[in-house]
Amino acid sequence: MTTLELCKAAKAASKGVATLSTEDKNKAILVCADELIAHTDAILAANDIDIEAAKGTISDVMIDRLKLTKERIKGMADGMREVAALPDPVGRIYDTVNRPSGIKVEKISVPLGVVSIIYESRPNVTSDAATLCFKSGNACVLRGGKESYNSSKAIVDALKEGFKKCGINPDVVNLVSDLTRQSATDIMMAVGYVDLLIPRGGAGLIKNVVENSKVPSLQTGTGICHIYVDESADLNMAAKIIKNAKTSRPSVCNAEEVCLVNSKVAEEFLPLLKKTIVDEIDTPVELRLDERAIKIIDGQKASDTDFDTEFLDYILAVKIVDSVEEAIEHISKHSTGHSEAIITKNPESEKAFLTSIDSAAVYVNASTRFTDGGEFGLGCEMGISTQKLHARGPVGLRELNTYKYIIHGDGQIR
Repeated sequence: MTTLELCKAAKAASKGVATLSTEDKNKAILVCADELIAHTDAILAANDIDIEAAKGTISDVMIDRLKLTKERIKGMADGMREVAALPDPVGRIYDTVNRPSGIKVEKISVPLGVVSIIYESRPNVTSDAATLCFKSGNACVLRGGKESYNSSKAIVDALKEGFKKCGINPDVVNLVSDLTRQSATDIMMAVGYVDLLIPRGGAGLIKNVVENSKVPSLQTGTGICHIYVDESADLNMAAKIIKNAKTSRPSVCNAEEVCLVNSKVAEEFLPLLKKTIVDEIDTPVELRLDERAIKIIDGQKASDTDFDTEFLDYILAVKIVDSVEEAIEHISKHSTGHSEAIITKNPESEKAFLTSIDSAAVYVNASTRFTDGGEFGLGCEMGISTQKLHARGPVGLRELNTYKYIIHGDGQIR
């Protein structure tokens, strides 16, 4: 089918999924999770094709982002089961108002209809997105990147098999096979068939959707995530947190890209930082240092663009600042609004940071790598929204619902 035909089929299927009971939705998700496991060999074989084709064209960290293993597929299935165990977002009563006229006004949550997501590289997004959309009463149209198409198709084939076994229209999840730019444009123009479009990928993709989509879109963010080491910080804790935030999985959007260090502890902390993430690990981090930091430790001099770059690699920009206020000013100027952290023992520094930093997730003494639907108790997520309407931070089940007003009366007229 063409991309538009897939959107139309999803729209038709969305009418059925919107009326399913919580029990029926949860049962179907569990069956789909079992099918994912049952199709492990087929999914891995498809992933091998994608990996082989990608070699030499993308970086090693992006290859890791693309690669599936039995353990990762099991993790995907476990994530689906976690979503099944979460409360159903559909039908929640936000508010009830009894008016002097005698009418009762209820504001309740309802599905959006059809949610489309355009994403790159990560095939696990396929099962995450399909499960979240289905549990929240929506159908979905998925448009993955060409580098992960075979993997995504094998995953969708498994999910469709599960839905068929439960007597549910398999068009509740559709994968676009046209991998040209035209298919992305078709989704952006699918007014009346796509109710929300979520781009999940690089800055270019997100910019294209935000500027050109005719259907409502949700801006998920590039992650220029900052960690500020305050003068009162436990420096060993800071080094441990930064090691995790930068090196545990540098290719994801919640990885740290910039480290700000208070000048009062820079002489002591920067050598410890270099030892922790350069000298003592298998894949050393390349440090891009400002003019003050490079006088304390060895590294590459930071360019004008390094503090505005989402590296998605073993690279960290480092800058010395003289106060929490200067750190806040730098973050406010350079942040993409994703995730920022302060390492401190000072309640006043903590308060200033939490009050002034305007990002979706703001941390005290913890790694930015926790900005994730699973870690936030959402099961998984559709992406991390860096805008303020209608969702912010990890986009989970509740964010895939809208609301409507239901009014009960017994003959009132105005």
